[in-house]
Amino acid sequence: MSSVVETYRVFVAIELPRAVRAKVIEHIEQLRRIVPDARASWSREHNLHLTLKFLGNVPVSEIPKVSDAVARAVTAIKPFAITVARCGVFPPKGRPNVLWLGVENRTSELNGLYRQIEDECSKAGFAREQRTLHPHLTIARLRKHGDERHLTEVHEKLGFASETFSVSELVVFKSELLREGSKHTPISRHSLQK
Repeated sequence: MSSVVETYRVFVAIELPRAVRAKVIEHIEQLRRIVPDARASWSREHNLHLTLKFLGNVPVSEIPKVSDAVARAVTAIKPFAITVARCGVFPPKGRPNVLWLGVENRTSELNGLYRQIEDECSKAGFAREQRTLHPHLTIARLRKHGDERHLTEVHEKLGFASETFSVSELVVFKSELLREGSKHTPISRHSLQK
């Protein structure tokens, strides 16, 4: 008889301040007004975050290892500023699937933090991300047979007035896929070194 191992979908992210989330939602609402027939799953305000590492399904018994790895990763990193700016789409060519807003860090802190997370999670037994970090906020996942091309053109043409904020903590989240959309619950919070 096999026992079922309970797992959580887990990711590590930077939460956005309320004011920045409000600006992103303003952009989304503009898109929805301009292209009302667009077939898209829009990000909700409470789910807006910058994912630095997605671990997928992790056994509940292993979650403390994730939190400990993130706690070690932040010990040598001081708070730093990032800027939400630029509008884009994935993939850049072909049928668009995702609308995003770019995230920029003029210095190397964000990449340094990302490397620290990867190193510490790897030491704890979790697989490294194979892709390069392309920091972004997903604002919509596009469905087939909608007016994706027009929506992406409007998104890129509208642009996004840059918003800069300070990153002072990382959050390990549990993600649940529910009928009404995904629900993200913080598991642990980790302050960057002051």
